[in-house]
Amino acid sequence: MSTPPAPVPLLIACALGIEQFALRTSDSGGAGGPVTVLRTGMGPKAAERSVTRVLADPALSGAAVLATGFCAGLAPGMHPGDLVVAEETRDPGGTVACVGTDLLVKELARAVPGRTVHTGPLTGSDHVIRGQERSDLLSTGAIAVDMESAATLLSAVRAGERPVAAVRVVVDAPEHELVRIGTLRGGISAFRVLRSVLPAFYEWHRSLLLPRR
Repeated sequence: MSTPPAPVPLLIACALGIEQFALRTSDSGGAGGPVTVLRTGMGPKAAERSVTRVLADPALSGAAVLATGFCAGLAPGMHPGDLVVAEETRDPGGTVACVGTDLLVKELARAVPGRTVHTGPLTGSDHVIRGQERSDLLSTGAIAVDMESAATLLSAVRAGERPVAAVRVVVDAPEHELVRIGTLRGGISAFRVLRSVLPAFYEWHRSLLLPRR
């Protein structure tokens, strides 16, 4: 009789207190193993430091890592509250391929019905993107940008082989630029969507326990 695989820990990383609050006030049932929600702080350097430090804990050896939170959409037609599932993350430090994107798309459509889910490269930046910079990044093939996902996943895979993914909620888009998160309708919409995504993350997490064919 074969022994079932041990539960894979899940590390969910976000940058902002409002993102952590949204995730912690969500339904926390249904994970496939121990779950840690980490607030890294804002920016790629803070994300790198926090993720590297936490993954040094033997209890998180081999943990799956999922970067989440808010992002800026780059493509015309994106709206606050849309979802972005990264096929890869990229920044000057390198490119990291994401795992299980098709499953995430399917489960997000179930968890947040009516919301558009975009897939494609998610690029990193060390500052808030405005104006022409948005068009410049779009021309590279990226569909969205944030300051932590690329650094989070790169730090995660450098700490050891593990499944990684990134899911972001659009809070700022070409036709809907947001000045301050939480003060405008777009920010509130994105917050509500982020509160609803954990079931999809847990399905992704559980899928990691299934035997590979």
